[in-house]
Amino acid sequence: MNENACRIDIWLWRARFVKTRGLAADLVERGAVRLTHQGRETRLDKPSRCVHVGDLLTFAQNGHVTSLKVEGLGERRGPAEEARALYSLTV
Repeated sequence: MNENACRIDIWLWRARFVKTRGLAADLVERGAVRLTHQGRETRLDKPSRCVHVGDLLTFAQNGHVTSLKVEGLGERRGPAEEARALYSLTV
């Protein structure tokens, strides 16, 4: 892993979409996360897949579909304000 990429399970946890990395891994393994990287959309199947700044993510959670653009990778799971800086919602 390099400084330009982050595991999807870690990123979902840092961005506070899930409470634990285990729940993030389950979300990915269920096939609920789609990644658009360099114009190619892929349904993620492993929590070890990488996400990069500029990627688009779409995932279903608790009956809601969320679409967002990755704006940062983060260094830690910080407060909510820090987590919101990692993404921007898309329409």
